[in-house]
Amino acid sequence: MENSILFSLRLSLQVAAVSTVFIVLVGIITAYVLARKDFRGKEVVDMLLTLPMVLPPTVTGFYLIMLLGRNGLLGRPFYELTGLSIMFTWYAAVIASFVVALPLMIKTSRAAMESVDKNFINASYTLGRSELETALKVILPLSKKGIIAGAVLSFARAMGEFGATLMLAGNLPGKTDTMPIAIYSTASSGEWSKANVMVILFTMLSGLFLYLSNKLGKRLI
Repeated sequence: MENSILFSLRLSLQVAAVSTVFIVLVGIITAYVLARKDFRGKEVVDMLLTLPMVLPPTVTGFYLIMLLGRNGLLGRPFYELTGLSIMFTWYAAVIASFVVALPLMIKTSRAAMESVDKNFINASYTLGRSELETALKVILPLSKKGIIAGAVLSFARAMGEFGATLMLAGNLPGKTDTMPIAIYSTASSGEWSKANVMVILFTMLSGLFLYLSNKLGKRLI
């Protein structure tokens, strides 16, 4: 029992960490474009990127299957080219967590960037700094509170992702059973003592991470 719990816990942390790296990179760039650029269809793009936050995770998982499954829009040519399938791997869990948690990063970062005083931005341009320099030295530093909050929330959401992960990665013991999926499986099979241990451990770890992240955020702000 101990080995299976530790595997699921380690896998959840691994999936959340890897997905959060990509979430932060993609989220900051996307949030900057949405906050600072005007283009036709901008709010439609924002709506599409936000949909996974409001759709049931199983619906998001279904779309991912249609996209990445062996017969999916991208999954089929990938399978024909490599002979590999993304589904039922821990990489699938990373993708599911990325898609579901990304809107949190985009929303919080965009709000933070839009709240930056335009006088500081104009002053930067007046001093001869380029848009990239202004973004790196003015906008991002002044938006770090929202960016940190988005990263923390995204990690927590990724670590707790269940529905889309179950649809895309499945529930393969010792392979794709993240902590939320393992808890569901043990509870469904009536292994309540094991489920209790996993729930308590997962809750304590999540609470500890949020506490440490808040402390770190206060030091950086």
